[in-house]
Amino acid sequence: MSQSPSPSRAGGCPIDHSALRAPDGCPVSHNAAAFDPFEDGYQQDPPDYVRWSREQEPVFYSPKLGYWVVTRYADIKAIFRDNLTFSPAIALEKITPTGDEANAVLASYGYAMNRTLVNEDEPAHMPRRRALMEPFTPAELAHHEPMVRQLTREYVDRFIDDGRADLVDQMLWEVPLTVALHFLGVPEEDMDLLRQYSIAHTVNTWGRPKPEEQVAVAHAVGNFWQLAGKILDKMREDPSGPGWMQYGLRKQRELPEVVTDSYLHSMMMAGIVAAHETTANASANAIKLLLQHPDVWREICEDPALIPNAVEECLRHNGSVAAWRRIVTRDTEVGGIALPAGTKLLIVTSSANHDEQHFADADLFDIRRDNASDQLTFGYGSHQCMGKNLARMEMQIFLEELTRRLPHMRLAEQRFTYVPNTSFRGPEHLRVEWDPARNPERNDPSVLSTRASVRIGEPSGHAASRTVVVEHIDPAADGVVRLHLASPDGKALPRWSPGSHIDVECGNTGISRQYSLCGDPANTGAFEIAVLRETESRGGSAWIHDSVRRGDRLKIRGPRNHFRLDEGCRKAIFIAGGIGVTPVSAMARRARELGIDYTFHYCGRSRSAMAMLDELVALHGERLRVHARDAGQRADFAEILGAPDADTQIYACGPARMIEALEAQCAAWPEDALRVEHFVSALGTLDPSKEQPFTVELKDSGLTVEVPAGQTLLAALRGANIDVQSDCEEGLCGSCEVRVLAGDVDHRDVVLTRGEREANNRMMACCSRAARGGKLVLEL
Repeated sequence: MSQSPSPSRAGGCPIDHSALRAPDGCPVSHNAAAFDPFEDGYQQDPPDYVRWSREQEPVFYSPKLGYWVVTRYADIKAIFRDNLTFSPAIALEKITPTGDEANAVLASYGYAMNRTLVNEDEPAHMPRRRALMEPFTPAELAHHEPMVRQLTREYVDRFIDDGRADLVDQMLWEVPLTVALHFLGVPEEDMDLLRQYSIAHTVNTWGRPKPEEQVAVAHAVGNFWQLAGKILDKMREDPSGPGWMQYGLRKQRELPEVVTDSYLHSMMMAGIVAAHETTANASANAIKLLLQHPDVWREICEDPALIPNAVEECLRHNGSVAAWRRIVTRDTEVGGIALPAGTKLLIVTSSANHDEQHFADADLFDIRRDNASDQLTFGYGSHQCMGKNLARMEMQIFLEELTRRLPHMRLAEQRFTYVPNTSFRGPEHLRVEWDPARNPERNDPSVLSTRASVRIGEPSGHAASRTVVVEHIDPAADGVVRLHLASPDGKALPRWSPGSHIDVECGNTGISRQYSLCGDPANTGAFEIAVLRETESRGGSAWIHDSVRRGDRLKIRGPRNHFRLDEGCRKAIFIAGGIGVTPVSAMARRARELGIDYTFHYCGRSRSAMAMLDELVALHGERLRVHARDAGQRADFAEILGAPDADTQIYACGPARMIEALEAQCAAWPEDALRVEHFVSALGTLDPSKEQPFTVELKDSGLTVEVPAGQTLLAALRGANIDVQSDCEEGLCGSCEVRVLAGDVDHRDVVLTRGEREANNRMMACCSRAARGGKLVLEL
């Protein structure tokens, strides 16, 4: 659909029928005309319901809804990033207008819901958000963990011996509500009554109640409004107590023009709903999804360290927020479609979370997905959910308690139903069953005293480990062993591309080390790594050589690739030094398959110490040039490289001295001709006496963060409640990359190429800093 919309078309349709090319007389496609978010198909599975849109028509007009609908990740994230062009003002607007009788009922209660953090524009929004942010930071949320854990245990105690439960009715609604009230500082009220009010608020705002239902809903919402006012009035008598609302009242004394009376009343009501309903629904969705995948449920039962990333993948795959709404404030375009000011948008975040252009194999439920935390369930930018980390904490604790005490739990036969609305979804009931005689605590009471540590915030890559079994270990050269690692259940391992590496957790040593994959990328049956016993080992290679045996199980992370082969290059020179042959060998294999013109130079101290040499000779023939030092075959890089050539790319991995020599030799080559892989970082512990503090402005979030001399940018961002993925935290893996919009970067990583550094548009948050203590503007 390429026609420009206009809000004044005949019949209310915003499509220009005069520009019509469609054969049936209407430019609105059949799928768009049939779109109805109140249908059961949308309620059951929103991403699948709009799959046709992601694939064919990512921005379309819905006549039934009167909104334009957006379904792709890139478009939706761009909308979230620009909250001036795409105002959140209609986020809490009734999607179904109520009649005069219901409006009169609301008026009789004095209902006057005002703007909240969810739906207010600038310049009001960010000052309020900044003023009220501190209780949501990870450091402050940590104080709530013992209460959440104790409360969860008490609720599980109530049904642990019954053999069956409706987790929504018996735990997943009341625990998040109790936590929400505790966080807000609200005395515990009648749970059933608050649940009734909360559902009424959802239906009133995002549902389609029938005329005869609107009056009953209006009474519930009116009562909810008055209850919120009474609670707030009581708090005003003594605002010194704990709780976010009391914190707001104290801030009101400091900033009366920012934190106003009407704002606090609206936030009291909205907060009770927002702080618990989405968490209750997200938790029910997650447990349902995990139990529908028994193998995955068993994995997290056996390895609770997987839970943080499992939570993130559940939020991506089946989150509790299906869609948000925005209104266009000026003429603009989304996905190539012209939209005039005043256009209303339904942005289907759950569809974005299944976009194949951002999430590989997006419909696959993979709790080790390395970019699961890119999910948009919490939104993004200046209006991202402030309570996201409280929700993550609760979900982790729920899963820890249930997997430890009821690993044998399963779904009961049932049909899942949802409260019909456009935006928030979770099953109304979640019935599970188990054999109480098999409860682990009956035979081992210590089950009740063990617990995993909760990660407050976005999960680290360390949380996404995968268990593999060592199929066999073969000698690959003097001091080098080659490990074949397979899935314990015989299932296929993730596909990987040449240059990829995995991180191996070295037993109980507390360390992990990166090793490049060196086998055939087409083989999904096993990962292969070759490990040299380093004379000055930091612990990893010595542990693998001395402790790992056939049949052992190892925990790994990845594969991850920051050393990619450009498969479109015309000519390639591959240079490997010693054990650096591992990633280069996979690249050369792929170049051979693609028909790229290449040479492969392999340098080592002796042929007997050069891993996989016979195999490489057989595979590459004359294209392989061996440079064995003990045979006087030293590599002459000037001769190997020759004159600079814009059509040639150089890929190298090896000792630091070799890389330094190549960098010097390539000084006159195009800036990104040389691409290298490092496995050692010179990054040490920050010395505050030698560092300078600096400032970062977060363009999308509207925040400014100060980074002290003794703190990394990554730590400062996490302290400000900003999500940034990480793994090695040594500048080696590239996981914590952030986009730079302005400012000069002091690059300290070993991931970016020379050209990427000079472009100055990205940096690694774990180690790099602002040059000369200046200011950086980041796309966060």
